[in-house]
Amino acid sequence: MTHSADPRLLAGRARGPAFDTAVPRNGYLWWYLDALSDDGQHALTLIAFVGSVFSPYYAMARRLGRGDPQHYCGLNVALYGKSGKRWALTERGRHDLQRDADHLQIGPSSLQWRNGALHIDINEITSPWPARLQGQIRVTPGALPTDAFALDNAGRHRWQACAPQSRIEVNLSHPSLQWSGAAYLDSNSGDEPLEDGFDGWHWSRTHSAAGTQVSFALQPRDAAASALAVQFAPDNTTALIEPPPLHRLPASPLWRVGRCALLPGDAPAQVVSTFEDTPFYARSLLRQGTGAGARLSVHESLSLRRFASPLVQMLLPFRMPRWARSR
Repeated sequence: MTHSADPRLLAGRARGPAFDTAVPRNGYLWWYLDALSDDGQHALTLIAFVGSVFSPYYAMARRLGRGDPQHYCGLNVALYGKSGKRWALTERGRHDLQRDADHLQIGPSSLQWRNGALHIDINEITSPWPARLQGQIRVTPGALPTDAFALDNAGRHRWQACAPQSRIEVNLSHPSLQWSGAAYLDSNSGDEPLEDGFDGWHWSRTHSAAGTQVSFALQPRDAAASALAVQFAPDNTTALIEPPPLHRLPASPLWRVGRCALLPGDAPAQVVSTFEDTPFYARSLLRQGTGAGARLSVHESLSLRRFASPLVQMLLPFRMPRWARSR
């Protein structure tokens, strides 16, 4: 496939997270981080939202013509391990948001791009059972690609892998937790609600010695199903590749979210762990092969049809409290 000729390629974007990226009315912007510890005992995902795509409060505001994305922000932090899971996402308003190119402050938590690394200060309360989640994370990137990609034909929804091959150091005080491992950082943005563009998608990222491969199996609302696969090499080169084989996976155990994945190679994929099993998305850890040659992939399946249903919208506030100052 010719890299420069592909209409999905949006070249020349900023290196790093670019926290000051503009977000249009009714649109969204998020930064996504996932990581696996070197010893295989811990995992983490962190998502910072401006225009929280999965917020029932933002969805209601859009219906009322009040879709200011900066009034619907939040930091989602999820920790996974043998000792259990901790999950936090408190939505906040425009008076708790500050941002420029290198700094993003959402309430008491912040992300800062400093000296070529991402420094994260977390100060959140978990839900549905309240407990403090507090500490620091440092993400040190390898390659810093500048290519972004359109996920739909009109270019209303975009994705950029900011630092697909990174190292992470986690140093939390609540809970007391320290570990290091491999990490992945990307960003998504859109000019309309996500559910206006897609019925859903299946996404995965796979680290290997050859780099990081990221794949989307997309289900647009107004077009045929499509796929996007990109290989990020350690030397900072980016290549669009033919989508890898489709692997069918069992539905999530609790909510029966359908799962499949575009994964490199023909080795069968096994679900090692289902990190999140919700009414409209599932986040999982997959493995192909055994022993030293095994490949691990972080995977997500998202059903936006389910997300848009009135029942799911009614359930969401129990996991996503909102705290917005009036001034």
